[in-house]
Amino acid sequence: MGKVVDLPRNEEGISAALGILKQQFGEKFQSGQSVREQHGHTTTWIRNQAPDAVVFVRSTEEVSDVVKVCAAHRVPVIAYGTGTSLEGHVNAPAGGVCIDLTEMNQIVAVHAEDLDCVVQPGVTREQLNTYLRDQGLFFPIDPGANASLGGMASTRASGTNAVRYGTMKDNVLALEVVLPSGEVIRTASRAKKSSAGYDLTRLMVGAEGTLGIITEITLKLQGIPEAMSSARCSFETVDDACQAVMATIQYGIPVARIELLDAMSVGAANAYSKLDLPETPLLLLEFHGSENSVSEQAEMFGSIAEEFGGSGFDWTARPEDRTKLWQARHDMYWASMGLRPGAKGISTDVCVPISRLAECVTAAQEKAKELNLLAPIVGHVGDGNFHALPLVDMEDADEVERADAFVSWLNDLAISMDGTCTGEHGIGQGKKPYLLRELGGAVDVMVAVKQAIDPDNIMNPGKII
Repeated sequence: MGKVVDLPRNEEGISAALGILKQQFGEKFQSGQSVREQHGHTTTWIRNQAPDAVVFVRSTEEVSDVVKVCAAHRVPVIAYGTGTSLEGHVNAPAGGVCIDLTEMNQIVAVHAEDLDCVVQPGVTREQLNTYLRDQGLFFPIDPGANASLGGMASTRASGTNAVRYGTMKDNVLALEVVLPSGEVIRTASRAKKSSAGYDLTRLMVGAEGTLGIITEITLKLQGIPEAMSSARCSFETVDDACQAVMATIQYGIPVARIELLDAMSVGAANAYSKLDLPETPLLLLEFHGSENSVSEQAEMFGSIAEEFGGSGFDWTARPEDRTKLWQARHDMYWASMGLRPGAKGISTDVCVPISRLAECVTAAQEKAKELNLLAPIVGHVGDGNFHALPLVDMEDADEVERADAFVSWLNDLAISMDGTCTGEHGIGQGKKPYLLRELGGAVDVMVAVKQAIDPDNIMNPGKII
């Protein structure tokens, strides 16, 4: 694993750009080794590739100034949010300058009457929801980590609420973006829909910083539901659980979250979060609406679950019980790490049509067992997306090779099922080998777009394509 390559460096240009930026930004310019390494790596198996310097910016104008200097000297520019990405998105394989956006963390405006807001890219989802709470509003995209909204837009993030509220692409109305030339553009207005020209907003959402740097985001908001209820239900097999999910979606129950934990993950959650759940495949659900509707939704799901052998069905509207249940789900990474202390967790995700979900998850479990890997599985199964987390001794070359083979096999399997190699992690460096297999000639179109917008390839080079 970690088979990434270093790209050719523009030593002369980097030296010139760093000299200018150091003079221009003073203390905001940092080139110490520890700071650079911190910004050249995230929670991933991919080796650290540090930038040559980091500039901490506070405004769109400062981002533009950095980019203009780098553009003049053909120096790579990499945007950095909270560093929670999983596929090497912030690595600097050709060196260059990292632009740290964490201090651009202002909530610019909230238009409660229009159900939208404008934020800077360093605002985190938890920060935004804390700010909105007193206004009866919330932003629904929840990838688990307290990621920055700029990073979430750049990777087209989703998470546990996607089955009802969609992903970032469905919830971004407009962007302010600094292009590779340093020019600043707006991609759209606050209108809820538009037929005006190319959809540049969707082009930038998911571009992973390869076409420009997002400096302002206009987001859709939702009203906090009158009532919420959460439910849990155990099943004998993953297939039974997935069949219940398919039936729930087909019956049109407007479930807000529906999550799968395999038996291994349930065991980890029990140990880490002090729960006493049966260690068999488990579904966790959440329903939003009026008090009557959430009760009806939970009861309808209970009837469906019973048809597929569900047991231990229990639902609650008590906030403290719901919080405990969902906190356990969000802590699954750390809970899984407890299954093998000292190992490295290699998180990968795929997404398939729901009708193929049970087959894909079961095959993944069997493949991990065949390769003698410990790989708990959790998933946002309402939309066919799941994560496997092989726990690997990185000092054992044979085990690393087997884990690498598992990840490659799983991505290929998902693609063969008319699915995708990534439902929400993004491509970065780690998923690049699978993009061409999945999209074929469409990748050539991406290359053409990249070359047109960023002819010198300074924006996050070595990612996606």
